[in-house]
Parts: sequence; C-alpha cells; structure tokens
Amino acid sequence: MGITETAPRLSWWLPSGASEQHAYQLEFDGRAIARVDSADSVLVPWPDQPLVSRQIVTWRVKVWTDLGESDWSAPNRIEVGLLHADDWKAQWIEPRETEVAPSGSRPAYVLRCQFNLDQVAKARLYATAHGIYEVFLNGDRLGDVELAPGFTSYHANLHVQTYDASSLLREGDNTWEVVLSDGWFRGRTGFAQVADCYGDTVAFLGQLLVGDQTIATGSHWEWAASPVIAADLMAGQVEDRTREPAVWRPVVVGEHGFERLTSSPAPPTRKIEDIRPVAVTRPAPDRQVVDLGQNINGWVRMSNLGERGTELTLTHGEALDETGDVTMDHLAPFDYTTREPFPLGQVDKVIAGGIPGETFEPRHTTHGFQYVRVEGHKGRLTPDDVTGVMVHTDLRRTGWFRCSDERINRFHDITVWSFRGNACEVPTDCPQRERAGWTGDYQLFMPAATFLFDVSGFSRKWLRDLIADARPDGCITNYAPDPVRPKGLAEQSPMWLFMQGSSGWGDAITIVPWELWRAYGDRDALAECWPAMVAWVDYAANAARTQSPIWGEARSESPAPHEEFIWDGGFHWGEWLEPGDEDISHEERFGRHKGEIGTAYLHLSSAIAARVGRLIGHDGEAERLELLSANALDAWRTEFIASDGSIWPDTQANHVRALAFGLVPDELRDQTASRLVQLVREADTHLGTGFLATPLLLPALADSGYLDVAYELLHRDTPPSWLAMVERGATTVWEDWDGIGGDGTPKASLNHFSKGAVVSFLHGYVAGIQLLDDEPAYRRFRVAPRPGGGLHWAEAVHDSPYGRIESAWRHEGRRFDLTVTVPPGTLAEIDLPDGSTATAEPGTSHYRCKVADLPASDLTEAGEVP
Repeated sequence: MGITETAPRLSWWLPSGASEQHAYQLEFDGRAIARVDSADSVLVPWPDQPLVSRQIVTWRVKVWTDLGESDWSAPNRIEVGLLHADDWKAQWIEPRETEVAPSGSRPAYVLRCQFNLDQVAKARLYATAHGIYEVFLNGDRLGDVELAPGFTSYHANLHVQTYDASSLLREGDNTWEVVLSDGWFRGRTGFAQVADCYGDTVAFLGQLLVGDQTIATGSHWEWAASPVIAADLMAGQVEDRTREPAVWRPVVVGEHGFERLTSSPAPPTRKIEDIRPVAVTRPAPDRQVVDLGQNINGWVRMSNLGERGTELTLTHGEALDETGDVTMDHLAPFDYTTREPFPLGQVDKVIAGGIPGETFEPRHTTHGFQYVRVEGHKGRLTPDDVTGVMVHTDLRRTGWFRCSDERINRFHDITVWSFRGNACEVPTDCPQRERAGWTGDYQLFMPAATFLFDVSGFSRKWLRDLIADARPDGCITNYAPDPVRPKGLAEQSPMWLFMQGSSGWGDAITIVPWELWRAYGDRDALAECWPAMVAWVDYAANAARTQSPIWGEARSESPAPHEEFIWDGGFHWGEWLEPGDEDISHEERFGRHKGEIGTAYLHLSSAIAARVGRLIGHDGEAERLELLSANALDAWRTEFIASDGSIWPDTQANHVRALAFGLVPDELRDQTASRLVQLVREADTHLGTGFLATPLLLPALADSGYLDVAYELLHRDTPPSWLAMVERGATTVWEDWDGIGGDGTPKASLNHFSKGAVVSFLHGYVAGIQLLDDEPAYRRFRVAPRPGGGLHWAEAVHDSPYGRIESAWRHEGRRFDLTVTVPPGTLAEIDLPDGSTATAEPGTSHYRCKVADLPASDLTEAGEVP
C-alpha cells in the first residue's frame, strides 16, 4: 500500500509438484490479458499501463505447467501512493521554536488539527517528517510503523508512509494529532554523535483523504509542548507525566518541497517481539537491574511506575561490572579532535503521573542492550513489570539451520539475533555506540543475510543511500547514510576526507548488488547501481595510479609497469581487528601496508562490474573493466608472489584472500593452501583473520582439500573463535574476538554481526545449499553437503524466490543419507560426499552413499534429528 513504483514487477510460486512453467496469464481487476508463453515467474515485468496516483489494482495469475492449467491464484492487491508534487494539497508545518535546546535534550512536540466529517468513507493518510513522527486519530495511534519515516539520505530521498485510517474516524468532530521529535534528521547520530546534520528544524507533512474530502497540514494547525521533554535516538527519552496541560500556538508553514518524496522498497520498522526478563537483581540499595537474557535493539515497556511524582531513570547496557551493575565503559565514544570521551547515552527517564495502569514505552529512541538499571523505584520490581521490546525492520525470515552440535546451533542463533538487532532501517554495525550503516560489515555478511531473511528491498533501499552519499569522484563513503555529508562537515574535515574510499568497504557498491542478483535475480538493482559501480572502480584504479602509500618509502620516479595497478595509497581499514591487534594503537593499524588488500579488491570489483556490464548490455565498458581486472590480478601476482611461490604478507588473511579471489595461479593453489594450514597450526589451530577474510576462511580451506581443518576451527571454543562466544554466554556476536574476557570484563561492542558471516559455511558446506552464479535466485542450484567434524546430522531450509529448498542429512557408521526438497520450476545438482552426482527435479528426493566411519568417540554422542 502506498508504493510509488508505477510498473511493479510481479512474482509467484508455481503449484506444488510442477516441474516447469510453460505459460502464464495475468488478470487485472477482472480483465485478463493475453497468455504469455514463458517460464519466468520471478520479477516478471509489469505488462500493463503504468499506474497512476492512488490507483488500486487487484491482480491474479494462472499458469500452465507440466501438470496442466492451474486455477487462478488468490487475488493480490496493489495500491499506489501520491506520485506527483501536485497530488499534495498539504504544506510542511513546524513548531515555532523561540529557542532550541541543546541536542539530546530537545522535546517532542504535539501538532494537531480538528475537523468535521459528514460521513466516514475509505480513508488514506499520507505522512512524512523531518524527524520521527507518530499519528493519532481521536486519541488512538494509527498503524504499527515505528521510527517513521525511517533513516535515509534525506537530502536525496524522504519516505512517505501510507495508512488506512478508516477505522479510527467518526462522523462529526475528529482530532488529528502528531507527536514529532528530532530522530535521525536533527538528533545525534553516529560515533561522534553529531547533531543537526540534515536541518535545524523538525517538520511534518500529512494529507488525509476521506472519500472526496481532503484534510491536510497547513497554517490552521497548532502546536504545543508534549509530556516528552527530551527525545533523542542516542541520548534517550525523558517524560514528565505531571506537566500542566499544553498551551496551543499557531504552527509555522515551511518550504521543504516535494521532489524527494518516495516510498521505501524496504519493509517498515516495527515492534517484532516482546521479551520477558529472566531476572531482576538489586546490586545496590538505590538500584535494580533487569536482565532480559538476550541482547536486543529496541526499548522496554514498563508498568508499576509508582505514585505520582516518582522519578525513574532507566540506563541500558550490554554488560555488567563486577558488582552486578550495568556498565557502558567498554562502549564510551570519544571526540575525534580532543580524544575526550563523552556519554554514550541510552538513558530514559519518566516522572510518573500516578494514573492507574500507567505504562512507560519510549518510542522516540532506541537502545542496544540486555540489561536495564532502574533507579528511583521505591518497591521491588518483578519480571512482570518490565518487557523488552525488540524493534527492527520487519524482514521476512527465509533461512534456518540445525545440526547435531548444539553449540554450533547456538552460534547460528546468536548470529540471527545479532543481525536482527542491527537491521533497523539500515544495516548498522552496532545498535548502541554508532548505529551506522558500515559498508564493509554489510558486504561481507550479504550471503548470510540473503539466506536468512528476505533482504531484497532492505538492501536496495540502503544501496540508494550509498549512491546518494557517494562523492563526485566516485568514492564510496565508509557508511551510509553519512549524516555529516549534507551539513558540509565532511569537506571541512581533512580527517574525514582522508578516511573515505577504503578497499573492502567501498567495494560494497559492487558486492552487495551482485549478491542481490545471485539471491533474487534482480537485474534492475544491477542497472540502478551500475553507474556508481563503474565510478567506484575508476576511483580505485585512479587511486592505485596516483596515490603514494602512507607507509614506508614513496614510489620511485620510474615505477615498474605493474605498480600502476597496486592500490597501496590512501586510507584502508584493512583486515580490521585481526587477533593480536586489540591492544595496538589506531595509528599503528592505519600505518600498515595494505596494498595486497587494495589490489585484491580492485581485481574483484572490476571483475564483478565487468560481469554486470555484460548482463545489462554495456559490453564496451565491460571489456575495459575486464582488462582492468586482469591488470590488477597480474600486478598482485607480480608484487605479492615471491620467486619460490610464497606470498606476502605472510598472514592467514592474505592466504585466504589469495585462494578465495583466485589471486594465485592454479599451480600455486596447493602450496598456498598448505601454507594457510601451517599458519593456522602455528596459531595453535586458531583463526587469525579480521573482518574481511573471516567469512572466507572455512570455505577456502574446504575447497582446498582441508575440510578437516575447517571443522577444527569451527569447533574451537577458546579465543579467537566463534564458539568461545557461546562458551562465555554471548547472546549476539561480538565485535572483538575476546568481547568478554576470561575475567568477565567486556570489550568493544557485544552486538556486531560481521563475524557471524561464518554461518554461510553452515548453509553452503555443512548443509550444502549453494547458489550458482549463472542461474540466479536458485532457479538452478547445488546441494553438496560436506559432512565432517563429528557431526551426525545437519539440515537447512531456505525459502527461495521459487519456493522452499530443504537439505537434511544423517551420518551413521559408514552410511550417509540425504533428503533434498526442490521447489517447482527449478533443478538441483546433487553432489554426494563419495563423489557421485545426480540431478534432482522438483519434489523430494532421497540419496544414500557410503562414507568414512565417524570416530568411535563420536558415535556415542549421536543426537537425534529433530
């Protein structure tokens, strides 16, 4: 409802048991169009006239398959929003602020109008804001969208929400109220908590259409202070329920235009899950600590506020100190210029109004937390008094995994929780300290994200922010949206300029659209991102050609020909947070040689862009990019492979990337893999990779004949390892491998999904469900389970664009049994562990082969398939 796409693409699943679609027929509002002979059923182009503003279309489909002609599908409804500026009769309105409080302590305002209806008819309300808004009609909240209108690069796109308001209206007098706060538009954002990035006033735009009657924002509206005396996404929310009734004043009409208004391709943010606390403790007489038992993004809903005037302070954190109290010391941000720390925030306050049944639910802020310190409550709180509210973009779950090792299952679960906690409007790095859409984190997690959730619209929305915030020279910023860009602070800061354009981070503009193509077959996303892809690759190539390294000696006046393609200049985050780097300075990290990383990503991104160019018909540009990719590959081999075939730098990450990106010639792959295993053994069979290489480590080992070593690393439970997090009680993935030290001391963020990208190994190698590049969206896919590590069974389920895929295997003695479900209209290649192959058509198939015995010690621990 409320889309602004005039030619939406259509998709459907085929009837159960069908092998292939031969034709389809569409019907719009009872009008059937001609049958189309085609096997396509995913993202089929709109076949009718372009849609117009407020148009409602009901469509359905029937198909012809090997089973014959189907029935008509159930009807599906599409409703268009307001497409053009002249569709809007509303004006932007603002509260008249005589003075503006400091950021973090600004109030939420109430705006209202009263109107009369002769009769109640179908009603639609269209709304957006500079800030965060909630709509109330006759005292009742409209809709279930949270944090509207969401977080975008507001200077380029501002999302409009469309609501069905029919049920909340009545004949006669009606009241329309809006609660409006700073949000991302004017509030504190990012690690540095910069405010006023997109503007210095909050504003609301709304239009209510009831039958033929239009009620819109304008000069007749009025505003007042609300009981929310402070509301900031990072600082927190403060309410005084004892305040005197509001004094209403005329609003100010603003001029903010309509050209940025659009609908979001992503689902909205909602309250997804309520979480009951597992404990309430009292570490000191003046405070109580609520433990949700799970680290989340959102807020708490609290009842039992006490008598009128009781002042409660709620401090949210991820960890406890040695006394059992909430601590945020491990998260404290600091000013980049002065290096002085400043408060993280995440503190809510409420002064109780003493009303029976009163509850406090701060919907104009969010927090990343597991624990809440409550101060000021005179009684004993119980788990019935406090509820954790999980808030994130309402993504549809599409992937599941389980196996016979419950610790691995637990890590998979905490990865899902971690991504959920960071999928709030944009893919954030962490939900407490920064909440920024970091490019490196999301590009490396994309394969896992597309398996676990439908992130198609979520990712396209974020890519639009990424493109909107790109610099004119093609440089991709470190995160998107980047709020300092529109304020002009970016260009005023040499440090900000210097830190943009990092390899592995900026490459999100090629990698994320490519993964969207692989998972969903979204050619339109490739076309939309194509100009920015090419601009980024050209930026990187120019940087390689012109920038001197910031480490060691400058380039000679007569560089070797291959050095033109060595990207070792400028700033690179590099292999961020490699084990052993935790205690070295940022300056030392940033000053390291990173040419092997920059050149590797120059090769990869130019190769991806070339493939995209071929797919969407830019063959000339594709040929140029293919040559650039080949030159970068030759440069990498010339610079980083020694005469004896060894590669440098001699790190796990560099060897992983060499194998995963095809950087070493085929004749050196065995040597490179062997050295990688040596490096793993020298680390006492622990991983030594940081952000970029960690997702590639286990697949690189498995594909090189070292599946046993991959499983050993997977099962390691001392740091640095994935299961160490499980052993130490993590409920989300940590930023640092040693996020909770052996003494219980927390370090850095405890909710960073990036290291959880290893779950792609569980999906694609343990359970064996694999995408194929030449058949996107699982139209043709591979099931190739790789049993090992003492696992007795494993299973995975994925709801692909064509339907549900299932892979489930069990290993007993030497017998290996595999069951595969293939959705209609697709084919699966089956690769069994004994080397035999088969082709599976739609339906459920069973396979059996003989494999090596499980170790005797494992046979006594076999679990049962759930």
